[in-house]
Amino acid sequence: MKKEAEAVQVKEENSHENVARFKYERFELSISEMLKHGLHFGHRKSRWNPKMKPYTFTVRNNIHIIDLEKTLSLFQEAIDFSRGIVKNGGKILLVGTKPQARRLIETAAQEIDMPYVSNRWLGGTFTNFSEIKKRIKYLNDQEAKLDRGELEKYTKYEQTQFKKEIERMNEKMGGLKKMDSFPQAIFVLDIKEDILVVKEARRVKIPVIAIVDTNTDPTLVDYPIPANDDAVSSLQYVLGMIVKNIKEEKRAKMASSKEEADVQAKNKS
Repeated sequence: MKKEAEAVQVKEENSHENVARFKYERFELSISEMLKHGLHFGHRKSRWNPKMKPYTFTVRNNIHIIDLEKTLSLFQEAIDFSRGIVKNGGKILLVGTKPQARRLIETAAQEIDMPYVSNRWLGGTFTNFSEIKKRIKYLNDQEAKLDRGELEKYTKYEQTQFKKEIERMNEKMGGLKKMDSFPQAIFVLDIKEDILVVKEARRVKIPVIAIVDTNTDPTLVDYPIPANDDAVSSLQYVLGMIVKNIKEEKRAKMASSKEEADVQAKNKS
């Protein structure tokens, strides 16, 4: 059953193109903004996970309402942790495989140059990473050969088969092509939908940042963000805040590096 939170979505969110091109720059971390984007709407009372009790405020019309005071504090912790990873040159894997999350995840990952998973999670991506790395390398090699025209020596049928193979592999692991080692953290939009990702990350001790709705277990997450994980407006806001802060940290890092290089050049002259 759909949640009442869907009512907060604006009309243009029905368009996949507009959903993908959300403007992260306009977001600010505040309770009023979170209310505006519907982060406070949880699931129906019957779907409640008792472990979310510390993060719920009340029940209204049989819907759990999330305590945005708690969300504000925990969201800031998640943002600070994310910025710290970027400051130290680390990577964050973005994960969102349900229909309303896929385009958002892809757009956000491209915006901040981070790896992502928007399709089905490949079991063993973390726990059998050596094999996944081999597949990623094969995909990158095949694409490089295609770009250089090296596949043209094969028959048209064989070239078509190679291209289809590349397309299939991109659907499965295209967002992982730049991930040559474990990420320093993962960010998950829906831990119930992508529980396998969370379990694998915990097994190999990769920190988990994630939205936790009222039907989830927040103890599985290192940096929980109590919020609505279904409404597109809520997903846009949470992901947009992460994107905005990572972009800001990257710019600050570049400015610091430039300033340091200028000082070194000045000292040499």
